[in-house]
Amino acid sequence: MTSLWSDVARMRRWRDVELAALEGMVEAGIAPREALDDCLARAGDFTEADVARIEEIERTTKHDVIAFLTFMEERIGPSARWLHLGMTSSDVLDTSLGLSLRDAVDLILQGVGRAMAAVEKRAFEHKRTVMMGRSHGIHAEPITFGHKLAIWYDELRRAEARLLRAREVIAVGMISGAVGTFAHLPPSVETFTCRKLGLTPAPASSQVIQRDRHAEYFNALALLGASIEKFAVEIRHLQRTEVREAEEPFTAGQKGSSAMPHKRNPILSENLTGLARLLRGYAVSALEDVALWHERDISHSSVERVIGPDATIVADFMLHRFSGLMENLRVYPEQMQKNLELLGGVVNSQRILLELARKGMDRQAAYVIVQRNAMRMYEQGVPFRKALLEDEELLKVMKPEEIEDCFSTGYHTRHVDDVFQRVFGRSE
Repeated sequence: MTSLWSDVARMRRWRDVELAALEGMVEAGIAPREALDDCLARAGDFTEADVARIEEIERTTKHDVIAFLTFMEERIGPSARWLHLGMTSSDVLDTSLGLSLRDAVDLILQGVGRAMAAVEKRAFEHKRTVMMGRSHGIHAEPITFGHKLAIWYDELRRAEARLLRAREVIAVGMISGAVGTFAHLPPSVETFTCRKLGLTPAPASSQVIQRDRHAEYFNALALLGASIEKFAVEIRHLQRTEVREAEEPFTAGQKGSSAMPHKRNPILSENLTGLARLLRGYAVSALEDVALWHERDISHSSVERVIGPDATIVADFMLHRFSGLMENLRVYPEQMQKNLELLGGVVNSQRILLELARKGMDRQAAYVIVQRNAMRMYEQGVPFRKALLEDEELLKVMKPEEIEDCFSTGYHTRHVDDVFQRVFGRSE
């Protein structure tokens, strides 16, 4: 990903756009084929030395595209006068940026694929690993760890769909001239150039491609980051000492604290949380770029020189870090079971409530009975099952064996196959 944004790669893309446009001019009968052949033969590959020469020229011109074209004239000779004919700088800059962002999202999509594969594998591994489901951070009802991961997988699939849409939106180019009117080149040149480069022509452009496209792209990255942050925050919670149901890998020789040798901190997840904040910031910057003065100004350029490489590199890094974390995540089913039993069975309160309702008791009256027995666990330490079996009002409606039946964990997880079938298209 980093090499995609190097100065050498940028100059090579500018070269590719210029040569493709010149070929389009030849096809339209605007430029001579001999000039194209000469430019193709002499343009060559770009090296660090070439970039240094272009930068040297730019120190005088104060214009990057003019510096590039001057270098091309030095290298190619007279035939280079046909390059950039009827074009404006943004024809080159925006079209090559579309190429860069397209190729960047292709790499990011590979990372999403790896992350989804890792989550899917662990989901099936722990499909029936029962754990405490929580709401507001408080024990709710039993779920399985695999169910939790199925939710993550489904969210990553939505991220993938957004990125595919962003790829389509951003993979556009333009060769439409100074204000997008095709005054000096016909639309056929743009069509040919974009087809040659694997892009779609922007249906209408000003001097630039409209920045709502870029804003959608960077917001897709921000949403991806937000999802990864959500997963990371959950792992951080599960790794807390009082919970300790899952834990990041801790390798031989790793140190958790300079002061406390016992520490095993969730540093990978914390890192992901921080990086997601960067992606959201980049998305805001991209939104700010949408409104430009009249047909265009240059205020977006300085922003995109930063957020283009930074956002795609951060997103790519986050995906690989998260994938490695999931592939090596330590899961502790015994601790999950211990936490399930922490509150003496109160997590089965809804089952008792529903059974009382089925037996004809008013729901609010049933709620009072169930809640007061649950509160005995919180306030007196009386196990919920024991409290229920001692409640004479309850025993008038439910038999002891019926109460016992309400403490089956399998009741809560009996539809996990249905969830997996919906998410993965298979349950085994």
